[in-house]
Amino acid sequence: MEFKYKGLDARSGKELKGKLTAVTQAQATEQLKRKGLYISELKEMKATGLNTEINITIGPPVKNQDFVVFCRQLATLLNAGTPIVDAISLLSDQVSSKPFKDALKTIYQDVRSGTSFSQSCAQFPKIFDKIFINMVLAGETSGDMENVMNRLATFYEKSHRVKEKVKSAMVYPIAVSIVAVIVVIILLTKVLPTMLDNLLNVGGEIPVPTKIVMAISDFLIEKWYILVLLTVLIVTGFIATRRNPKGRYTLDLIALKIPVFGPLMQKTILARVSRTMASLFASSVPVLQTLTMSSEVAGNEVIAKVLDDAKDSLRSGESLSTPLAESWVFPKIITHMIRIGEETGQLDTMLEKIADFYEDDVEEMSARLSTILEPLMIGVLGGIVGLIVMAAMLPMFSIYENFK
Repeated sequence: MEFKYKGLDARSGKELKGKLTAVTQAQATEQLKRKGLYISELKEMKATGLNTEINITIGPPVKNQDFVVFCRQLATLLNAGTPIVDAISLLSDQVSSKPFKDALKTIYQDVRSGTSFSQSCAQFPKIFDKIFINMVLAGETSGDMENVMNRLATFYEKSHRVKEKVKSAMVYPIAVSIVAVIVVIILLTKVLPTMLDNLLNVGGEIPVPTKIVMAISDFLIEKWYILVLLTVLIVTGFIATRRNPKGRYTLDLIALKIPVFGPLMQKTILARVSRTMASLFASSVPVLQTLTMSSEVAGNEVIAKVLDDAKDSLRSGESLSTPLAESWVFPKIITHMIRIGEETGQLDTMLEKIADFYEDDVEEMSARLSTILEPLMIGVLGGIVGLIVMAAMLPMFSIYENFK
């Protein structure tokens, strides 16, 4: 929110007025007090055509690669001995994303006024997630901010790379499926009826495959609304199920059990969770807090529940590896390496090795999947179109027999 203020400068005694951005009015008041201003007026500016800046963004406010570069540059500046206030000021002039630039300018003002970097970043959850906030907080506490920023850059870089590999493997079958549906609908509703009308006017017996295809074509033309209604009901039912905790758990369990794609999803989540835990442990974030955030980034209720059970296990004095070993979701290699990490005091190192292993595995599996799915999907699409064409051609053979 944007506020308009008036006040008296405690040092110069001059009356000052201006605008500032803050999440709440209380936060705006706190910012002005830290600047040494006695507030006489503070009002929220209402959105109008004159004072509202048009700022339409599609997708995330900051691209992943830009955020990674920001983390790397901030780490470099801090390592060179640059004060964090000056580092933020320098980087705010270099970023290309306007929302990110505006956020950094606000953070600069807050940090300059005495607010911690982590607390100021927490105002912008769409840019700085909980992992970033907690790792920065741990870095501020330990005085190891430059290493924390490097870990964050590595974390976001590798997470993005795995996500893109999985996305590229899934895009092809989805795109081919959409094309197949469009082609089939056009053939059945536009091309096929015209061809069959011309052929059947000549006479001849209609083969059974052609009758079946004709029935499907008539259904799509005359009762298409039933398919639309079924689609709406399925989507509505899916959304309603996802909103229910038990339903969401069931859907996530089914997703992990799907052949081929289920194991790929499982490995992707394990890589993300392991990388998150490794980064947080290395930054000295408390273990229960680490498990909470790892559960949130999992994106799957089945794995999240196992991590929640691990928190209860730790509270009762047991090890982290015990509840993980009891679940089929975490393979034995993971629980074995975690147990070794706990015993040797190198849990973050072991988790990082697990993350590296599964990230490489996901990349290889995604590449193999793309190689296999490409000819398979083309074959399926060609087979469907071929069956429809064959059904349209069969009456021609019947007509030819009648003329012999």
